[in-house]
Amino acid sequence: MLKENIAMLRNVNGYSQEEVAEKIGVSRQAYAKWEKGESIPDVERCQKLAEVYGVTIDSLVAFSGKIGVTNLTPAPKGKHIFGTTKINDRGQIVIPKKARELFGINNGDALVVLGDEAEGIALIRADIFEKRLNNTWNSMKQEISE
Repeated sequence: MLKENIAMLRNVNGYSQEEVAEKIGVSRQAYAKWEKGESIPDVERCQKLAEVYGVTIDSLVAFSGKIGVTNLTPAPKGKHIFGTTKINDRGQIVIPKKARELFGINNGDALVVLGDEAEGIALIRADIFEKRLNNTWNSMKQEISE
C-alpha cells in the first residue's frame, strides 16, 4: 500500500522523485527504493511525506481504495473516500460504518440529499443543513436592514 500510495501521490502532484526526496531530506535513490517496495521509510520520514502530499500518515501507509479497477490515492486531510456502495431495488443505500461514525449519523437521523447535475449527489445531516440555511438567511436579513 505505501509504495503504491507514494508513487501515485507523487505523480498526481507532478513531482519528480528527486523533488520529493529533497523536500524530505533523503536521496533520490532512497525514495526510489520506497516506491519499489525495496525498503520503507521510518516514521519521521512518513510524517514528512504525509505533509508534502497533504494527507494523514494513516492514509499514506494504510489506504487501499479502488473504484471498479481504478486505484485511488489517499484523500487530502479532512477529506474522505469511504469506498463504494450499491443501490438496492428500492433505491436504498448503506452508508459505510466509518462514515456514519465520523459524521455522527445514527439510525433515524434525517439527511438532506443535494444534487448537482454535473457533479452528482451529496448528503448532509438535516440539522446541520438547517442551521447553515438559517445562518445564511439571518446574515442576509442583517445586510438588508443596514
